[in-house]
Amino acid sequence: MKRSLQNPVRLGLALIAGWAVFSAPAANAQSYPTRPITLVSPFPAGSATDTVARLVGEKMSARLGQPIVVENVGGAGGTIAASRVARAAPDGYTLMIHTTIALSAALYKNLTYDTATAFETIGLINTGPYVFAARPAYPAKDAKELIANLKKEGNKIAFSNAGPGTGSHLCAIVLSQSLGIEPNLVPYKSTNLALQDVIAGHVDILCDQTTNAFPQLSSKTIKAYAITSSKRSARFPDIPTTAELGFPDVDVEVWHGLYAPKGTPSAVLDAVNAALRAALDDGEVQKKLVDMGTELFPAEQRSRAAHAKKLADDLVKLRRVVDKAKIQLN
Repeated sequence: MKRSLQNPVRLGLALIAGWAVFSAPAANAQSYPTRPITLVSPFPAGSATDTVARLVGEKMSARLGQPIVVENVGGAGGTIAASRVARAAPDGYTLMIHTTIALSAALYKNLTYDTATAFETIGLINTGPYVFAARPAYPAKDAKELIANLKKEGNKIAFSNAGPGTGSHLCAIVLSQSLGIEPNLVPYKSTNLALQDVIAGHVDILCDQTTNAFPQLSSKTIKAYAITSSKRSARFPDIPTTAELGFPDVDVEVWHGLYAPKGTPSAVLDAVNAALRAALDDGEVQKKLVDMGTELFPAEQRSRAAHAKKLADDLVKLRRVVDKAKIQLN
């Protein structure tokens, strides 16, 4: 008789324990965040991605009520950072800002994660074109002359980039495909190193983000020939677009988005998305991003779903580009 009375008690305790286990993630999500958040940046301090991460992270921190610490984890075109975040606990305390994540998926054949399934998309931040720039003493007087030089002796022209798997690498590939040339691609460990050698005259050309190129154009340490956007820049209206020059397919863009490990609770993702939206509504943030030569994604495109669609579209688009170029990295 005693045993029969004890069984319901044990059953009740087991049910309570089970309820506690399954409700823990929901409770944690509702109280999120309760400690500092790490925002992983896949490129070095001082890079455009690092700048955006710190600018947006500061404003998001104020909204969330906890510090957001930017951690730079560079290497292998951003894949080292992505691999780390893919393995992180899906609790909202490890986030990532990235810009070439879809390109890496197409270029690298032995990634430890599946880009399409390893992450939760949180929201889009900003987008911007690339600028075809050259050392100050490069002889071509305009874009048409530059293109003629590339077609005539492309393999003799040193075309620097920030390393395999980076946006500047992609930009060089797309231009090469469009012109039907094989330039001498010179990889560096970072955009800053590639840009420094263009400024110093050690290499000829670089396809660089407006965020890096515009300050150098202002100080006249490099000269620009074309911009990879559908319209001219308001800041440098004399630079023609690649579409104007007859190469509308050279439409390379750089865009930033926030990611979390797969399985992060929806309530946490929604909280981070709300903080991101608040940061992008901030006038100071908007001005600084525009001054960097980029544009914010429209408010209606800042949802988690819009980010997921953008990533999925780029995974398909960049796979075609890389397959056509017959490039594969380990």
